[in-house]
Amino acid sequence: MPEMTIREAISKGLREALTDDRVFIMGEDVGSYGGAYAVTKGFLEEFGPQRIMDTPIAESVMVGAGVGAAMGGMKPIVEIMTINFMLLALDQLVNHAAKMRYMSNGQIEVPVVIRTVTGGQLGATHSQNFEGWFASVPGLKVAVPSTPYDALGLIRSSIKERDPVVIAEHAMLYGAKGEVPDEHYEVPFGQAKIRREGKDITLVAHLRMVNVALKVADQLAEKGKEAEVIDLRSLRPLDVDTVIKSVKKTNRVVVIDENWQTGGFAGELVSSIQETAFDHLDGPVGRVCGLDVPAPYSRKLEASVVPTPERVMETIGQLYGL
Repeated sequence: MPEMTIREAISKGLREALTDDRVFIMGEDVGSYGGAYAVTKGFLEEFGPQRIMDTPIAESVMVGAGVGAAMGGMKPIVEIMTINFMLLALDQLVNHAAKMRYMSNGQIEVPVVIRTVTGGQLGATHSQNFEGWFASVPGLKVAVPSTPYDALGLIRSSIKERDPVVIAEHAMLYGAKGEVPDEHYEVPFGQAKIRREGKDITLVAHLRMVNVALKVADQLAEKGKEAEVIDLRSLRPLDVDTVIKSVKKTNRVVVIDENWQTGGFAGELVSSIQETAFDHLDGPVGRVCGLDVPAPYSRKLEASVVPTPERVMETIGQLYGL
């Protein structure tokens, strides 16, 4: 089974999508520059300027044009350089793309895919994790791939969607490697993946925090404890059933989220677990999130505000004595 990076897996998925004449890609620097993270490198030469379009620095225009093209029967893929810039297109995405099917009684579909980059180490205005915000919007689907296998599989599923999809790609995972089969496959939305099985505690995470959870599982194994690690893979639809099934087995759970704790997506998961599996819990549901501060620009300081294995282990010790 060949190995590739997440960057290469996404590129492969986009090339496959472009075999459909209705698909085109637009965004800042996606053409001649090859993409801010080199995902679309060589695409302009391969597919031409009618299919790979560099845009002005105007996110509202990009997303608005993508929504309009999707309503007209095209299947646009819009690349927003960073999820922080999505704030400039909230009206187009939240008030139009997400609502159009509902408000038209199913007569109008908006099959637009928005690719964007979350997380990273680029300071207060470029290092935020807003994927949970978009997951709170009915009508949107939100994918959060943490491996090359999932990145390719979710891209394939996204292209087939009849509703708008936001794919949040973590800036610090593009170089992550993993096995990707040659045969065609897809990763459906709303199906979490158990990355590691265990019986003593459940760790729930997405994107880069999956790696943190796996490191915590290694540390717990040294103490003779087995952690079950769940990778959500999509935030909307959200696979709560897999999480609840695991919690009923382990009786302990910690949710790890890179975003801020106040108002963060982790709170949604904590509530769902409390409501559904309360009688199976041996203690409070744990929550380890990014600190409630703007991200510092200093790399060393910025790394200190996101969850670390040490912080997760400390929480596990305080809640469950493991």
